Amino acid sequence: MSFLAASLSLATSAAVGQSLDPSEILKPHPDSWPTYSGDYSGRRYSSLDAINHATVKNLSLAWVSRLQAGPQSPPTAPPTIVAGEGKAEFNTPASIKGAILQVDGVLYVSTPDNAWAIDARDGHQIWHYYWRTKGGTHIGNRGMAMWKGWVYMETPDNYLICLDAKTGKEKWHKEIASFDEQYFSTMAPIVVGNHLLVGTGDDLDEPGFLQSYDPDTGDVQWKFYTVPVKAGDPGLDTWLNLDAASHGGGNVWVPGSYDPETHLYIFGTGNPSAAYTSEKRGPGANLYTCSIIALNVDTGKMVWYYQNSPHDTHDYDSAQTPILIDGMFDGKVRKLVLNGARNGYYFTLDRLTGEHLVTGKLSKTVNWAKDTYDKNGAPVRIPEKDFDLAGALVSPANQGITNWMPPAYSPDTGLMYVPTTDSYAMYYLTTTDPRGSMGLGGKDEQSLGSMGSYITAIDYKSGKIAWQHRFSGIANYGVQPGLLTTAGKLLFAGDPGGNLVAYDVANGNPLWHARIGVTNAPETYMLDGHQYILVGAADSVYAFRLN
Repeated sequence: MSFLAASLSLATSAAVGQSLDPSEILKPHPDSWPTYSGDYSGRRYSSLDAINHATVKNLSLAWVSRLQAGPQSPPTAPPTIVAGEGKAEFNTPASIKGAILQVDGVLYVSTPDNAWAIDARDGHQIWHYYWRTKGGTHIGNRGMAMWKGWVYMETPDNYLICLDAKTGKEKWHKEIASFDEQYFSTMAPIVVGNHLLVGTGDDLDEPGFLQSYDPDTGDVQWKFYTVPVKAGDPGLDTWLNLDAASHGGGNVWVPGSYDPETHLYIFGTGNPSAAYTSEKRGPGANLYTCSIIALNVDTGKMVWYYQNSPHDTHDYDSAQTPILIDGMFDGKVRKLVLNGARNGYYFTLDRLTGEHLVTGKLSKTVNWAKDTYDKNGAPVRIPEKDFDLAGALVSPANQGITNWMPPAYSPDTGLMYVPTTDSYAMYYLTTTDPRGSMGLGGKDEQSLGSMGSYITAIDYKSGKIAWQHRFSGIANYGVQPGLLTTAGKLLFAGDPGGNLVAYDVANGNPLWHARIGVTNAPETYMLDGHQYILVGAADSVYAFRLN
């Protein structure tokens, strides 16, 4: 519950003008966080510098707000708005893993089946919406989107919901994928102009896709499949046959980035299906799984792609959010894409053409690929590291060197920052039936532990590690929820011990911390002359500011 619930009158006035013109996301004001990464670039960099090396020691808690998931409201909160297509109630405690929007002094927070509006000044709850679900995988929700006076979220049972930003009342909901085909939806929608971009996930044998909706009506504008689904589709020759391709996975479950100059939406795709037993996929590259794809946002047509895990056999999907920068390369400024992939490799690409420029390693432990790259600069898989009856020692383990956790970039250092974990596992083939292991293919994975977790800073010009900050202890996957950089020359992150930490962005030295149990990537905004640092910790939202 809020520490400062006394300022209801101020909060009520703040809630009156909630609206976001989509053009404002092109150059967001420092007093807002209007989209998943703060802006379209994926950099998660803020121009705010009131909190810096000299002042960060004075950072203290402004307020904390605890959220209650489910249809019931706590006594101090307004009544919960209950809707939905199902009868099931997943009333587990809220766990905030996604982005929190901040527009006009109001925060929009989401967890599976739940959305809240809370006041950014004191944390008191304005409204709460609860979706009564059909079921599905409630692994997390990566955030909401906003267009004019409406906010949008996905549900685990595959609905896109439009809510009034002022009241939380539902305008419409649309089915975005078949629940019966075991899709489950976690992605934060992305607004680009009059397009609402929506992806979904699935670990069974169905095709991946990205859809564009009309944010006003909810009508589908276009649908792009990430694998071939009919005869003559590009990439079909990289699969055994059409049946394999059209059930080939490649899901889109993490938001991408957008280049307004070229109208390209650039995003990553998931692993092929079945992930581990690949015989029924054929020996080819299995396009366009484990790839970075650039689409024209107005037409939904692919302009270019780059596959960074051809013929993946370890569930190393490439859904990680790419970062877009204009940076020096070989003596001239180029428009670039920076990508730290789950397979343990780093890539720099030309964002106009997809031309490969640099490949590097995020970790020294990676051993599933050869020391040399293919003609496109992608790693070449070692077949002996596939799943085997006798077992194969593989690094990284299934969760990857990195995963869904948002990376960041600082123009002050020219470095990309990636949360990484060095891990090993033994993989045993248990069945060749592709339906095994939730459709991923039959395997038994025995984790052998971690060699450590890090913040890894990458030089995009060379692909080499500039520095690493190793966290104390032996950390498991999922304890680094993402990063934020600022013009105050700071890098904010959650560490495996549950601390929110401010680091020196130049070298990773810690400068300040608060132990709260961080579960999402930190954000920042300016409000009433104060710079706030905002972060989720399980079922609570914490806001810090200078004394």
